Amino acid sequence: MIADNILAFYKQLRITTALPKGIGLMNPYQEDYAFSLCQQFYHTFYHDQRLRTLLLGINPGRFGSGTTGISFTDPVKLQTVCGIENTFPKKAELSADFIYHMIKAFGGPKIFYENYFVSAVSPLGFTKDGKNINYYDDKKLQKAVTPFVIESITKIISIGMRQEKCFCIGEGKNFEFLKKLNEEHHWFKEIIPLAHPRFIMQYRRKQVNTYIENYLKNLMPDQL
Repeated sequence: MIADNILAFYKQLRITTALPKGIGLMNPYQEDYAFSLCQQFYHTFYHDQRLRTLLLGINPGRFGSGTTGISFTDPVKLQTVCGIENTFPKKAELSADFIYHMIKAFGGPKIFYENYFVSAVSPLGFTKDGKNINYYDDKKLQKAVTPFVIESITKIISIGMRQEKCFCIGEGKNFEFLKKLNEEHHWFKEIIPLAHPRFIMQYRRKQVNTYIENYLKNLMPDQL
């Protein structure tokens, strides 16, 4: 089952190269409680052998998948939308707010997750001074995690992903980095960039519906 492959992938995630001084690592998959929630989630939505199309974000944040282990899914959406109760503090995350508005417009989590798998260029997240930091915000960090990124994407594809196209969540540096790696490793025939939910919710909130429509315009043709 795809669920078992996904869980095995997340359970083995490690970054063995040294990170720059002051950079912390988030790995919820090594925490029993968070991993038990991942088991419930993936066995609920991925208990089959269907191929999925991949969406790749940047890296987990503290209040979303850095806590739950499920991309763009905070404890609130995990419980109220996905039906998986949890004892994490019910703090909403802006990116998760957008993604689950989009998933609702798509037709709900069941049909969305039947067709898509959401992860990140770096499936483990980072902190600096107690705040989120993206892998590309620090050149030394980006260099340190590049081998991990390459290995992770290669393994994600082997789980059961289509390779005709991949959607990159993040139109700027995340897209540039992923596009360059794809030119070297030939994972996907095409990478399509989508605006990042954090950017939308912080700087384009009045245009949320327009961005959701753009997501659906790109994603709905791939629905099986």
